[in-house]
Amino acid sequence: MVMRAPFRSPAFLGKVQIMTLPSVTDLKAQAKRLRAALAKKGQVVTHSQSLELLSAQYGFRDWNTATAAASAATQLPFSLGDRVSGVYMSQPFEGEIIGLSKLGGSDDLRVCIQFDEAVDVVTFESFSSHRSRVNCVIGGDGIAIKKTSNGEPYLKMKRTE
Repeated sequence: MVMRAPFRSPAFLGKVQIMTLPSVTDLKAQAKRLRAALAKKGQVVTHSQSLELLSAQYGFRDWNTATAAASAATQLPFSLGDRVSGVYMSQPFEGEIIGLSKLGGSDDLRVCIQFDEAVDVVTFESFSSHRSRVNCVIGGDGIAIKKTSNGEPYLKMKRTE
């Protein structure tokens, strides 16, 4: 079971977006970056205070509650910021995961990928249609659930190191 925290964004006009809770290690790294960013702006906070601020950002009452939730969470096969490569609409790509959410009670994920270079998804010589960012529902194996008219998955991807 993946633990998720509520996240409110003005882009969603007050709706609650569910986002995946990072690991405890990632949360600590975020708190460290937050502390450094605040220090650059002249606001000094302790490491403990930055952990508490980060916990509140994820909707938890304190750091202990956030770490308990993150420790209990099952890790997803992909994470935000992962570099990925594969094929989209039969065209090779490399890119970065910029959006990721778990769907319902299944192991399926909704992923948003920003391609390094736009991908032409049309195979006709006289017409082109380039995509630089795509959204797709994938299984934990990185293969799209939906298929094209020729029976191939829209997307096949793997994490690159």
